Parts: sequence; C-alpha cells; structure tokens
Amino acid sequence: MPPASRGIPIARTTPVNRRWLPLNALRAFDAVGQRLSFTAGAQALNVSQSAVSRHVISLEELLGHKLFDRSGQALVLTEAGKVLLPEVGKAFDRLEQTMNAICANPAASRPIRIHIPPTLLQQVVMPMIQAFHAEHPDIRIDISSSHAVGLPSTETDMAIVFDRPNIDDRVTDLLWMVRVAPVCAPQTAERHRGKTLEQFLADAPLLHVKLEGQPRGLLWSAYANQCRIALDSDRGLAFDANALAVSYAMQSDGVALADIDMFAPEIAAGQLVIPYEAVINDGFGYYLKLRADDLADPTISMVRSWLIAHFAARGHAKA
Repeated sequence: MPPASRGIPIARTTPVNRRWLPLNALRAFDAVGQRLSFTAGAQALNVSQSAVSRHVISLEELLGHKLFDRSGQALVLTEAGKVLLPEVGKAFDRLEQTMNAICANPAASRPIRIHIPPTLLQQVVMPMIQAFHAEHPDIRIDISSSHAVGLPSTETDMAIVFDRPNIDDRVTDLLWMVRVAPVCAPQTAERHRGKTLEQFLADAPLLHVKLEGQPRGLLWSAYANQCRIALDSDRGLAFDANALAVSYAMQSDGVALADIDMFAPEIAAGQLVIPYEAVINDGFGYYLKLRADDLADPTISMVRSWLIAHFAARGHAKA
C-alpha cells in the first residue's frame, strides 16, 4: 500500500517541475475538493471513484503532504489542501477561459477580469475605462461589480475593493481615500435649518448602503461615533449602492452618507448639499488588489500602472 494511503506522506526534498505536472491528478483533486466528496468528484469527471482516489493519492505522494483528512465521517481539506485548491481552480479557470477565447477568435487575448464597486464604477471609473479603451483597443476587459467590503467572492485578475487598510498576501495600492458627510436635497436642508447635526440626523430619514456581510448601520454608526453624537443608526431605508441612496436623497426628504469628492458634480450643480461642515475620514478607502504572481503578466501589470496613474491624477490617493 502506498505510504500516502496509510496517512504517512513522503517528505519531498526536490521542487516540482512543470514537466511532470500531473494534470489528471490535479483535475481529480479539484473535483473532489470543490465537492468534499470522492463520489461526487468522480461523478463530475465521469470516471470511477477508485480512479479519482488513486489520482489524489498520487498527488499527495508527489507533494509529500496529505490533501484531505479522511479520518472522520466528513471529508475535510488539510492545511495543504486549503492552500492548493484555490490555486488549482484559478489555473484551470484561466486555461478554460483562454482556450475558449482562442476557439472564438485565435488572435484575441484573454480578457482581464476586474471587480469594481458599483458607485465608484458609475461616478469615477466609467470615464477612465472609456479612455483606457481608446488608448488600448486591443485589450479586453471584463468588469464585475458587487457590494462587498473587501475582496469579492468571484475570481478576478484584480479588484478595486472598498475597505479599511489591512495586510494580506495581495499587492495593494491605495487609489481613493473616502471623505464622507451627510448629504441631502436643498429643500431637505432648508426644512431642518437651525437644528444641530445630532437633531437633524435624528429627525431626517437615514439612507443606508447595504454591504455584504456587514451590519445595516455600519457606516452611519462609524460616522456618529467619530462625530461624538447619539444616533439610532439602524432606522431608515437601505440601498444596494451609494449612488442609489444619493439619488433617492436628491428626490426625497432622506439624508445619505456619501463621499463628497465622488459626488462633487452633483454638489456643484446644486442638486445635493452638505448642510453641516462635518466631513470626516472614516478610515475607508478604495484599494486595488491583485496577486503578486499575476504581475508577471505584462497586460495585468500595465492595467495596474494605468489605473494607479489615473487615480493619482485626480489627487485622491492620499495616505
């Protein structure tokens, strides 16, 4: 019986070389790891369970580490398995995408997948993308958008994320530091003229932005804490994007918490007002994140440099 099948992997002392990458074994590991089931993995690949098991064991022997803990009733990834699985999935996804692109158009390059939060995309990045396309018409970009704080759940080549500063294994560049204040329609500000900021926010309907996995009143609560005022931060309406909350504020009696630089055109046009000089930096910003090894791709590296330069030209990438 092979040592790995007895739970005693062979420690590997030489590096793995691409000349002997076990593609079938990696496919088997990916199928089983995604489903945490040898049976379901075998069904997905339309092969026998014993064949999938042999492939996984051979991969464990090659690496010198177990990839699954088979001791309990449920199949569990080991620490080595947790490290390898997303990288294998990413590699297969990229191969699949590139090969499909070649089938459709042999001369076309693989699209660069970029995640951008929706309001930043609408208010700031859309003109940048138009300018980039005019300068680099041969580079294809696929844009996705979500309301998450931090990295999106979907696989991307690079992501602009809305978050507070943090340290992880990604290359991280600050693009835009947020400065927020309560904003509303001019008629709303007029109705509440003479009130303190605390009383204004207590009387006016609060407009929220939904952030995946975060409390409803997170941003308003952080604002109130920094301004040292009492606020019931959970009441009011919630929207999927800050642009929607601000749009509603311009047409109603609600008050939104918004980045005053991002909505400077609406403020300059008089559609939106800042009724109180209570602008704060709440620690949130927009950061460009990508994997260090992806910088070896000249197109990804060029897109990153282009974005950094164009955000810097707007003067918002301040520490």
